[in-house]
Amino acid sequence: MRYILSLLAGSLLFVANAAQANECELTIDSNDNMRFDKKELSVPASCSEVTLTLTHSGKLDKKVMGHNWVLSEAGDMQSVVQQGMSAGLENNYVPESDAVIAATDVVGGGEETSVTFSTEGMSADGEYKFFCTFPGHSAIMQGTFSIK
Repeated sequence: MRYILSLLAGSLLFVANAAQANECELTIDSNDNMRFDKKELSVPASCSEVTLTLTHSGKLDKKVMGHNWVLSEAGDMQSVVQQGMSAGLENNYVPESDAVIAATDVVGGGEETSVTFSTEGMSADGEYKFFCTFPGHSAIMQGTFSIK
């Protein structure tokens, strides 16, 4: 009987850990119409790290219709976007800046990329934006990110 209870307790602990890990993993899709499939993303405050996967369900090459996913405080978004244009495709249109909390590589149609980042320093009352810094995309391709 003890053996069965030990197995059951171990299984529940494994399931609880797996559920927490899944809450800390996000996926967002982009397409050839300059759209993310989500306008809001959130993770629980218990996530010390977040892994975000960006997919591109379109067909166009990244030089023509590439997308990335960049996270910053809401007030830093415009400066990150402007500096990103100067950084160029070779730097994924992401500037070297402390204002960038996380960023993926630029992907084209049929590709995907991921980034894992720490939530240290982020707070539930903070205002965060995610956006694409490929030139001309951020006006449409943006949303809010929150810690709950």
